[in-house]
Amino acid sequence: MSALELTKTMLIQGVWQGIITAASGQEPQVEVMHENTVVPDVVLTHDPSADHWTFSVPVPAQAIAEGVQTLIMRDKLANAKIGHMTLIAGEPLDLDIRAEMDLMRAELDMLKRAFRRHCADTE
Repeated sequence: MSALELTKTMLIQGVWQGIITAASGQEPQVEVMHENTVVPDVVLTHDPSADHWTFSVPVPAQAIAEGVQTLIMRDKLANAKIGHMTLIAGEPLDLDIRAEMDLMRAELDMLKRAFRRHCADTE
């Protein structure tokens, strides 16, 4: 169990940002992994007025690809996951539940029109 708590704040211009609060006053030891590779250029900045750390991770170019890509944020000292970011892109979205819902809505609209046409023709 980690003593760190990570809260996402935003993803903007390819940089994932969050806030880390720690039980101790020490600088958190965190790393970000993508496909068993450490993501470079992670930035931790202490905000003494709010007593937390601002955490920034540039999304690596290799994480922008077809399918589902996940970046795992880890507390290195506790060897525990504290958060993740998921990117979804490309053709596999056809299998996504949102795509299925859109397809079902379109089919329902088609059935409603056909049913109304049938009712109008039988009167």
